[in-house]
Amino acid sequence: QVQLVESGGGLVQAGGSLRLSCAPSGRTFVMGWFRQAPGKEREFVTAITRSAFSTYYADSVKGRFTVSRDNAKNTVYLQMNSLKPEDTAIYYCAAKKEYCSGSGCQTGYDYWGQGTQVTVSS
Repeated sequence: QVQLVESGGGLVQAGGSLRLSCAPSGRTFVMGWFRQAPGKEREFVTAITRSAFSTYYADSVKGRFTVSRDNAKNTVYLQMNSLKPEDTAIYYCAAKKEYCSGSGCQTGYDYWGQGTQVTVSS
């Protein structure tokens, strides 16, 4: 069982930046970030393979969000720039036990963090 601990959420004004971190307790192949806004379903944000060779982004965050990982620290980061009020949501870190590619990295995650709130004020 892999546990995921997220940190870095908070309140920021529109146009600002935040960086989320996620530290899994064990080895993972693919790490992803998802978010769920009030009254909406949880949606895929981004994913990164273990080697960091491949990254995937939802269209809504391309060019603004950057996912990265430091395997030496066993930590994954989500740098969020140019934040918009519509980015307000609970952000969840997730991990896959197996490799994926393309749209396969948007589903089928084995482990989930508890979530961290991101609020963007207008």
